[in-house]
Amino acid sequence: MLDGDWLAETGTEIRSVLKVMVDAGWLPGGTAVVGTDSMWEFVAVGGIGEAHGHHLAAPDVRYDAASLTKVMATWPLVGRAVAEGLIGLDAPLGAYFSGGPYPGGRVTVRQILTHTSRLNPVAWLERYVGTEQDLAEAILSEPLDEEGYRYIDRGFILLGLLLERLLGAPLDRLAGELWSVAGMASTGYGPLPRSSSVAPTERRIPGTAPVWGVVHDEAAALMGGVSGHAGAFTTAIDLGVFARDLLRVHAESHRRRDPFSHYVQQSWRPQVPVDEHFSRGLAWLVTDEGLVYHHGYTGVSLFLHPATGRYVGLLTNAVHHGRRRTGLCDLRAAVRASFTD
Repeated sequence: MLDGDWLAETGTEIRSVLKVMVDAGWLPGGTAVVGTDSMWEFVAVGGIGEAHGHHLAAPDVRYDAASLTKVMATWPLVGRAVAEGLIGLDAPLGAYFSGGPYPGGRVTVRQILTHTSRLNPVAWLERYVGTEQDLAEAILSEPLDEEGYRYIDRGFILLGLLLERLLGAPLDRLAGELWSVAGMASTGYGPLPRSSSVAPTERRIPGTAPVWGVVHDEAAALMGGVSGHAGAFTTAIDLGVFARDLLRVHAESHRRRDPFSHYVQQSWRPQVPVDEHFSRGLAWLVTDEGLVYHHGYTGVSLFLHPATGRYVGLLTNAVHHGRRRTGLCDLRAAVRASFTD
């Protein structure tokens, strides 16, 4: 199928599914960017769910990116640090954090990126509030679980803390510089002013205001809204810029042969089998058909297809109407199917 036809058909399918979800009251609305190297188009359906007036979803509305923060901030920053020789993918964390020895000091960066770190899978950080212990030391000092694949936020929390120590700057500043160079002017960590340009997430207690302009993830909120696993906000426009740039790096990697291009290549190859349908690369999920993607809890996703240079960025606040996020799996499945039809 020609790229232009694929863009039109995929955009129509996403618009149709989003409209069904909005009409059913499953989510307030959403936006998407559907693109290739030379073309893109945007989809916007419904509103943002703000209680004081009806504001429409749009490509420039900022959404809580949730776990897309892992691949939009932490993963590329780790890649830059690897390229500069500051981090070794197979070096144990104990080589970078003083003190110990800690059980978690044996964990490597690669194991964190592939979610085989054996760190505690529970992301709650409430137990550390009011203590004197440094968060990185607290996480590293806990016993490791059994070997195997488990999706773990704490590893990316550690990577964010590690990047700050090695690079000598707060994570939001490091990521902000990365996004600024890429031309992603509307991407950044919160807090953001409550306005029609920011989509609220969950109303956690009936009769109160929704979480709006501040991170939805509770662990990231306890860290001041800035973490390696969550906290970023972005737009469909910026998500398209990010996707396009990454696909270009991958497409040119055979000519460039620089360390970061090699890192991207490694990241988009299967590293750890998850089930019969997909594997985990470095941070990203990889299907047998070569589709690379990542999701975020609030209702966001990014899909990349290196073989064709096609991508879809999906931004919704599906969690606005509750954590069941009805219909979100079907929406994501429709997007995945568009790359294989």
